[in-house]
Amino acid sequence: MTDGKTPDRAEGLTDRPYTLYEDLRGKTVFITGGGSGIGAYFTAAFAAQGAKVAFVSLTEDAGDALCDGVERATGNRPLYQPCDIRDIGALQQCVTRVIAQLGAIGVLVNNAARDDRHALQSLSPADWDNSLNTNLRPHYFTAQSVVPAMCESGGGSIVNVGSNSANLGLAGYPAYVTAKAGIVGLTRALARELGPSNIRVNALIPGWVMTRRQKELWVTPESLAQCLAEQSLKQAIVGEDIADAALFFASARARMITGQSLIVDGGRAMI
Repeated sequence: MTDGKTPDRAEGLTDRPYTLYEDLRGKTVFITGGGSGIGAYFTAAFAAQGAKVAFVSLTEDAGDALCDGVERATGNRPLYQPCDIRDIGALQQCVTRVIAQLGAIGVLVNNAARDDRHALQSLSPADWDNSLNTNLRPHYFTAQSVVPAMCESGGGSIVNVGSNSANLGLAGYPAYVTAKAGIVGLTRALARELGPSNIRVNALIPGWVMTRRQKELWVTPESLAQCLAEQSLKQAIVGEDIADAALFFASARARMITGQSLIVDGGRAMI
């Protein structure tokens, strides 16, 4: 068990080896929000597979630092572009540049999100739109952008990152929970629509992951203890746990899995 406060090394980097999937070597992978939090673990994990990894993230310094760290650890430098994913035009331009430089995207990981807390009475229409424009809308338009080249190359895998906050109906951020529930519906719809083109679409549903942001803003000894009490497995979830699942979904080992949700939350249930 951990207290949830142990300082991270450069976020996303780890000494824990990932399972290697040979079919991911050389594959172009595009990750939204890949510069920090869970996304940084995705970036590092796919780079360790020998994939051609590209990601977008808001914070330029953190993105460059992650690229430096991943290159030192793996010899494989990711391609980073700063982008506000609420700007769909800018996001689509990033996808176009990745395809031009690295080839058709074989794996899309729609990860970027922001779990700002808010109360029902305090949220304005603009705040609502901002939450959905961050936590749900980009998933649709990145898929729209990568699918033509993905189809031409024979297929691929889209992994949409949700949250078990929607499964549990957690209070404190209803717009965020709504967006995360929508991701599951979008996943099922796209899986049905894109299946004939050999494109698999799945949802990855993390529990409470001990990222740097969570530790700085939300984790307290009391809140972590409550979370662990609600989990069947009495260990805090870390970024590597979610990256392991993403690698599996992206790989050919999951070739007949689509339209599904994989929950990685330690077996959490409200008590």
